[in-house]
Amino acid sequence: MNNKVATATLLLRLSLGALFLAHGLMKLFIFTPAGTVGYFASLGIPPIFAWLTMAAEAGGGVLLLLGVQVRWVALLQLPVILGALVVHSGNGWVFSSPNGGWEFPALWVMLQLVLALLGDGPYALWPSLGSKKTA
Repeated sequence: MNNKVATATLLLRLSLGALFLAHGLMKLFIFTPAGTVGYFASLGIPPIFAWLTMAAEAGGGVLLLLGVQVRWVALLQLPVILGALVVHSGNGWVFSSPNGGWEFPALWVMLQLVLALLGDGPYALWPSLGSKKTA
């Protein structure tokens, strides 16, 4: 991996990790677990998926920030973001639409796929199996 690609990969990993962590912490501390479970229930989604979403966002965000199994984390977070894309798909394009549009989840899906393809990049603490550490 050349230096420009390595730097771009690092920046992508850190920014996605920060976004996922912030999103997960928002569900935990602002919406609260009870509020998040209630919202999921209002959509007809079983409570377990609210808990899995909070864990995937907050825990996965930390793992991305640290560079732990980046490819796997990026892939395992895809169902969460695809779920958000489905939930917001009927709300219009822009995320500022009432109830949030689907532009942001769609972008997030693509960015997670790009990160999964690029892999760990530099400064990963625990590279994915088969990856070469480039720090």
